[in-house]
Formats: sequence, C-alpha cells, structure tokens
Amino acid sequence: MLKISASRMNDFFAAINSEMALYLPIEVNGLVQFGQWAPDAVVRLDKLNTVKSPKDFFFPHIEDIAAFKVQKKEITIENVHEPVEPFAIFGVRACDAESINLLDRVFLSEPVDTFYAARRQNGIVITAACFEPEESCFCGVFGINATNPAGDVTTWLVGDTLYWKSLTERGNELTNKIKVLLIPADSKDEVVITEHKAKTKEIFAKLPFSGLDLKGFTPEALMEKFNSAKWETLYSGCLGCGTCTFICPTCHCYDIQDVDTGGKISRSRCWDSCMYSDFTLMAHGNSRTSQLERFRQRFMHKLIYFPDNNDGAYACTGCGRCVKKCPVSMNIVKVIKALG
Repeated sequence: MLKISASRMNDFFAAINSEMALYLPIEVNGLVQFGQWAPDAVVRLDKLNTVKSPKDFFFPHIEDIAAFKVQKKEITIENVHEPVEPFAIFGVRACDAESINLLDRVFLSEPVDTFYAARRQNGIVITAACFEPEESCFCGVFGINATNPAGDVTTWLVGDTLYWKSLTERGNELTNKIKVLLIPADSKDEVVITEHKAKTKEIFAKLPFSGLDLKGFTPEALMEKFNSAKWETLYSGCLGCGTCTFICPTCHCYDIQDVDTGGKISRSRCWDSCMYSDFTLMAHGNSRTSQLERFRQRFMHKLIYFPDNNDGAYACTGCGRCVKKCPVSMNIVKVIKALG
C-alpha cells in the first residue's frame, strides 16, 4: 500500500492526467458530476455520490453504432468505431464499481458489445472507500463492502492522507507511472485504515435500510411476486417519468434509431426507459400496455429476472439515488419491503 498527503493531491492528479485523461467528481454550479480534471477544477472526493453514476464512460447516453449509404440495391456500410484512448475514473464508490461489474455481465456476454468492450479495456477504475454513508444507502444488503471497494485501484481518504492500493495489472501499470509521488505506507497506516473501516461499518449497521430482507426474491417465487395484488397499490403514484432509470447505475435499456442525414443513414443508440409507454414499441403495439405492467417489469427484472440469469446477482447496488430523486418517493426499497 502507498500513500500521499492531501496537500499534494493536485500534483498527483496532474501526474495521472499527463498519462491519460483523468475524470473525477467535480462540482459545477452546485452539482457534482464526473468531469475531466483541470488545475482549477473543484474536485469533491468527499462527495458520497455524483448525480449520475460513471456508467456513461462505458455505456454512453448517446452513441453512433453504424452508418451506411444506400444507392438503389447497393448498401455500403461504414465503420464508425473510433479508437478509445486510455482514461481513468477516480473516486468511484463501491456501489458504482459493482454496477460496472453488472454491466459487464450484459455487454461482455456473447455476442460481445464491441463498443462497450473497447471502453472497458481502456478504462481504469479507481475506487474510493466510503466513510460517511447517507441514510439512503443500502449497498450492504447486496453484499457490497463500501469500506473495501473493488476496482483497478482502491483508495481511502483518511484525514489529510490518501492511501492507494493497486488490485489489478492495469492498476499496477498506472501505479508504476506515478509512483514517484507516492510513499510506502507502514503498519501504523494499516491500523488507521482498519479503524476507519470499523467506524464506517458501525454507521452502515445503523442506517434505516440496513435490514432489508431479500430472501423472498427467488426464481421459485417468480409467479407469486408477479401476480401479487400489491403492485396495484405500489404503482399508483408512479409518474412514468423515467428519473429512476436514468440515474440508476445498472439500468441498461436502450433504443436504436436511424436518421437520414442527407448523404447517409446514421444509426445511433441512446438510453431508454422501461417505464415509458413507447419502450419496445413494435408495429403491433406494446406488450406492456399499462403503467402497472411497466412498473412491475422494472422491479421484477432487478430482483428476480436478472439474478435468475446471472448467478444470483441482483440488478441493484443500493446506491440510493432513486431513493433521493424519485419525485413521488416510490423506489426499490418500498417494493422490497412490500413484497418481501
């Protein structure tokens, strides 16, 4: 394990940015989002969660995936793949790091999404351990250890010291490039981090949602949950606005659109929401015609469909964004409590 004084962080960021594009939680107009580092950037490593997750770096909100020209019966396909330059995302919390692993299950399964794969191969995830979780957090329910997050590199910011621990080969490569700014940690530092973790775990144990029970959400309970009369009450306040899906780090629904630009047809993909009435709309109509059906689909997928097909991994990481942002306070926590 290595460390650096917080007073030298700007030099540290500059060193990483000289090797590859560096993105961190940056405050602009009162909002904290991941943005590229600059000497005058207001970096907020103390901020628990950015408004949106770092999902955008691997699965962009909008991206071109194909282009082609049509001349009579002849179709010419254009390769729109662009080289992905190496980049690093610094300050990713444990919940968001796990969400990237969940997205890997979707986009790196056969057939592999080559656009996503290129970004994953060139992106380094530097995580930040949590120290002051909020009441909306419940990552521990899904077995996520926020005090010891995964990633290529894990960091702990304790007092005026940042501790740095490389976990993967990519992490080692980056560490070797900037090692001149870091000094070795010693046994006293290990004690500091251990105590830091213990105090944080005590806070997590006292959070309102720490006791959520997922035992009832199993493949065997599929029809029971699907046919529950409780959906009628749960969905009633839903506006179908899609806020929950767009701030969720694991949601991965998208739409494909073709646009005639005059000289060619451009095919792009953009985020979509299963909460929208026109999602998966086909010529014959939509298979889920009511808001109740769409609402149920979202939570059944996260709690039963996805884990049934992914070795028990739930499609939620307990980041709490939907708890804070839903305009009618309807979220996955209430669904788990009602149907559990």
